[in-house]
Amino acid sequence: MTSDTSAAQPAPAGAAPAAAPVRIRPAEPRDVPHLLGMINELAAYEREPDAVRTTEAMLQDHLFGKQPGVFAHVAAIPGADGDDVVGMAIWYLTYSTWEGVHGIHLEDLYVRPEARGTGSGKALLATLAAIAVERGYRRLEWQVLDWNAPAIGFYDALGAGSLDGWTTRRLHGDALQAVAAQAPVTT
Repeated sequence: MTSDTSAAQPAPAGAAPAAAPVRIRPAEPRDVPHLLGMINELAAYEREPDAVRTTEAMLQDHLFGKQPGVFAHVAAIPGADGDDVVGMAIWYLTYSTWEGVHGIHLEDLYVRPEARGTGSGKALLATLAAIAVERGYRRLEWQVLDWNAPAIGFYDALGAGSLDGWTTRRLHGDALQAVAAQAPVTT
């Protein structure tokens, strides 16, 4: 799974706004199947449908285990049979040595096609921005695929700038193993 986000794809023709107002709340253990479903939907949109290795058990542990290192919020439409989860923001803390404070890295922002255009994506981002401001963090950052023009337009409209001159680098698979093998022995 890539770390790109794509919440701002346009709503499909004929998509209707949600009947009830969308509520943003922290994810709960009962949301894990919805989160994994949306992770798979996002991977398919990002042209990587077979890349997801995450399982419900992994999400359960990483989000709700003894020492969670990742967090999630969901966009939910309250209903008679419980919440209909229509969007998610999965995020974790970063640290800036220059700012001297934490920040938030948004790993995935996704809104299901039937809920696009309801303000769910903006509400999820606004919630994370409010958390950052409340806690004294100075950054909310994410990546977006360079071909995802609807998402880029959505983010630009919010005032999110791109980091010109920076590229994302990644060690993965064999390259990660090769560099790890070069680590000095510690005592």
